[in-house]
Amino acid sequence: MNIRRAQIADVAALAALEQAHVQDELSTEQKGNALEGQSFSKADFTVLINQHWVVVAEVESAIVGYVIAGRWSFFKQWPIYRNLLNRLPRLDYERAKLSEQNCCQYGPIWIDSHHRGKGIFEALVTFLKKQVGNELSYMLTFIAEDNQGSFAAHTRKAGMQVVDYISFEQRDYYLLVLPTNDSFF
Repeated sequence: MNIRRAQIADVAALAALEQAHVQDELSTEQKGNALEGQSFSKADFTVLINQHWVVVAEVESAIVGYVIAGRWSFFKQWPIYRNLLNRLPRLDYERAKLSEQNCCQYGPIWIDSHHRGKGIFEALVTFLKKQVGNELSYMLTFIAEDNQGSFAAHTRKAGMQVVDYISFEQRDYYLLVLPTNDSFF
C-alpha cells in the first residue's frame, strides 16, 4: 500500500471511486427517500488537490481510497458547511476555541469496499493529519447519527472526539474534532 498526496492525474480515479461509494453512508430507508450523499465534481477535485489536501491510498498502482481536508473558503459554498461555520464560535476543544483560522473541514473519506478492514483508514488519516498539521491545529467533521460504522471508525481508529451535535435537513449528526498535533497514532 502506498499513501501519498493526490495529483491532478488522479482526478478521474477519485471521481469514479466517490461515485461508486457516495451512497454508502445512507441507510436503506434513506436511499428510498431520495436522500443523496454529497459528491464532488472533477472541477471540485482539481481545486481540492491544488489548494487543500487530498490524500490517496494505492494498491498495485490503483487508487483504492482517499480522504479530503479543506479550508472553509472551499466548503462554505454548501449549506451544511455554512451551518457548521456558524457553530464554530461556540465550539471548544480542550479549552481552545475552534475557528475558521485554526481548523478545517475533514472528509469525506472513501475506501473501496474490497479494501476495507486492511488498515487503509488509519494510514490515510495519519498521513492527512501530518499534512494539515503543518498549517492548522484541528480538523472538524460531521457524521450522521445513524452511520454507526463511520462513527466507530472515527472515534476508535482516528481518536476523534464528539464536541457537539447538530441537525440539518431532518437528519442528526455528531460533530467531531481531531487535533493535528497530538500523538494518538
